[in-house]
Amino acid sequence: MLAAIDIGNTNIVWGVFEGSTIQAHWRLATNPKATADEYGVLCINLLEQKWQPPTRITGAIISSVVPSLTDTFVSMVETYFSCTPLVVSSDMETGLTLKYANPKEIGSDRLVNAAAAHQKFQRDLIIVDFGTATTFCAVTESGDYLGGAIAPGLGISAEALFARAAKLSKVELIRPKTVIGTDTASSIQSGLLFGYAGLVDALVRRIEQEMGRTCYVIATGGLASVIAPETNTIHIVEPMLTLEGLELLYRRARGLTSRS
Repeated sequence: MLAAIDIGNTNIVWGVFEGSTIQAHWRLATNPKATADEYGVLCINLLEQKWQPPTRITGAIISSVVPSLTDTFVSMVETYFSCTPLVVSSDMETGLTLKYANPKEIGSDRLVNAAAAHQKFQRDLIIVDFGTATTFCAVTESGDYLGGAIAPGLGISAEALFARAAKLSKVELIRPKTVIGTDTASSIQSGLLFGYAGLVDALVRRIEQEMGRTCYVIATGGLASVIAPETNTIHIVEPMLTLEGLELLYRRARGLTSRS
């Protein structure tokens, strides 16, 4: 079995694959101060709850945008899964031609998402990942990774609002009944959710204008299912895109072309 681990600024999403089929997945809080042993014990317990002994893990791959945790998880995998993990970088074979000025600056999560989406859809794409930041990646049908855009995520936008406005209280990030809020909570929800959907649509359309063609737009990330229904441009939500991309890159790195 393969352990695929995506280390983000807010959450760590990881799962286990049998061949190309994901068997289980989990979302953990990102804690840069946690040790390899702390994460190791937690991951082992989660596996055992799914009746999957850790000895079944024979390979691992890590994508990380938190440098302080990369070595922590490499150590955790080596100690608790008894294998040396691959760590995603721009030097890996992704199936993409990277047109970025400095490919090493591309977040590994963006690379993984783009590789998975290109392999899956084989068309002009825009991938929108709703994480701590919201990232937009433009990929051509022929596999050129053109670049994209990075915006503050909905969660940190909301936190900034609450932190800087003394009279505004935190609200749940859910869809209000109307755009015109009838109280403070629904007014905040409207501004955050519908305003953010407008941001997404505007950036997607501008990217398409620069590319000179209409693209298939894919959403992924923790808040994708909340925001995507309010947009006019997102075509599909792929919640497991990053983990699927990690499985794909592991296979390519190991020379395994079959998805069996």
